[in-house]
Amino acid sequence: MKLIGNSWDYVLFSVIVMVVAIVVGRVLRFVMGRFVKGASRKLKVDPTKYNFLKNAVEFIIYIIATIVIFNAIPPLRDYGTAIFAGAGVLAAIVGFASQSAFSNIVSGIFIVIFKPFSVGDRVRVGQQYQGDVEDITLRHTIIKDFENRRIVIPNSVMNNETIINSTLTEEKVCMFIELGISFSSDADRAMNLMRDEALRHPSCEDNRTAEEKSIDHPQVEVRLIGFTESAQQLRAYVWAKDPSTGFNMKCDLNKSIKQRFDSEGIEIAYPQRVVYLRENFSPQLLNAHGTSSPS
Repeated sequence: MKLIGNSWDYVLFSVIVMVVAIVVGRVLRFVMGRFVKGASRKLKVDPTKYNFLKNAVEFIIYIIATIVIFNAIPPLRDYGTAIFAGAGVLAAIVGFASQSAFSNIVSGIFIVIFKPFSVGDRVRVGQQYQGDVEDITLRHTIIKDFENRRIVIPNSVMNNETIINSTLTEEKVCMFIELGISFSSDADRAMNLMRDEALRHPSCEDNRTAEEKSIDHPQVEVRLIGFTESAQQLRAYVWAKDPSTGFNMKCDLNKSIKQRFDSEGIEIAYPQRVVYLRENFSPQLLNAHGTSSPS
C-alpha cells in the first residue's frame, strides 16, 4: 500500500520520524542515566564506564527510524532493501563474533541488578580465586587477591560460578582452629588449653546470644571432632569481626596453642608406623628373594 503521495509528503514524513526517534532516544538516555548513576553509587564505580550502553541504545533507535523511512518511501525502498540486506549479513557476522562480549554485558547487568557482591566485598570464586572485589564493569570483574595481584574474570564466568561472599550481610566470621594430639595426651586438658588461648587473644569476639550467656554457654567451643590414624582431632570455634582479622587471629592461635601444648606436655600428633620384625625366619625364603644365606 502506498503510504505517501508526493515528494513533500516524503520530506515531512521523514522529518516527523526522525524527530520522534530523537525524542525517544533522549528519553531512553535519561532513564538509563538515572539507573546507571544509582547502580554506580551502590557499586562504587565510575558511571562513565556505562556511557557506551546509552549510546548503543540511542544508535539502535536511529537505525530503526531509518528503516521505517526507507520502507515507507517507494523510491528508496529498492535501495534500502539492497543496503539493509548487506548490513544484515554484516550484522550477523559481527553478532556471531561478539557473542562472548554480549554475554558478559548481559551478565554484568544481572550483577548490577541482583547484587550477589559489591565493590569491597571479600569473595571466593569457585575453588581457585579469593580476594577483595576491586571493580565491576559490564564486561568483567576485577578481584585483588592477597598477593596484591589483580584477577580479571569475565562476568559470564562470575554468573556461572559458586561465589562465597564473606561480607554480603555481615562481616563476622567463625574461624576453625584445628589441631591433632596424640592418643596418649589428655583430650580434656588440651581442649581447655585451646579455649584459654583463644579467649586471651584480643581479636576473639563474643558471638553468644543473650540466652546463651544466661546459661553460661562457653564463648569459645572446643570439640573432639574425630580420630585419624595417629591423632585425636580437636577443633575450636573462634569468632572474629571480619575475615582479615580472623585469618590473622588463626595464625596467632596456631602458634600460641602449639607453644602452650609444648610447655604443658601435650603432644602434637605426627604420623607413626609400628614395624614388627620376626626373629625366626627361613633361610630358604631369603634365597628365594636373591639373598644368599650366611655360611
